[in-house]
Amino acid sequence: MGEDGGQSHRVKLADEHAPRGSETVLVAEDDPFVLSHARSCLESLGYKVLTATDGHDALKQINKDEQIDVLFTDIVMPGGINGFELAEQAIRARPELKVLMTSGYALETLQSRGRLPAGAKLLNKPYRKAELAKLLREVITSEQ
Repeated sequence: MGEDGGQSHRVKLADEHAPRGSETVLVAEDDPFVLSHARSCLESLGYKVLTATDGHDALKQINKDEQIDVLFTDIVMPGGINGFELAEQAIRARPELKVLMTSGYALETLQSRGRLPAGAKLLNKPYRKAELAKLLREVITSEQ
């Protein structure tokens, strides 16, 4: 089986069978490596991907007349707008917008910075493509 006991094979199978979509996702992430990883995962799942490196950049894109179905945002970002504030302002501008948030911090640590909007979910970093795919579909198909 190899040194990982078949673990990498199971991960590859999970990724291959991950739920797919065709919606447009705006990814707000300040770490270039994580942003690139998220974009790659989402595009391989069939999504159209727009990117923003901070909350201000994301709000500019949200305020354009372009289709955006989901905001996938890091919670802790520099620049004066964290993910909670971004989600709140984004939903105010686009009430139909779905939100998936991500962070490497524990939820208890994040709760002092804000709270998840109704219908939003939290994906803990580091995450695998299959986890991202599953939670994203849950957010998209949820009734807010």
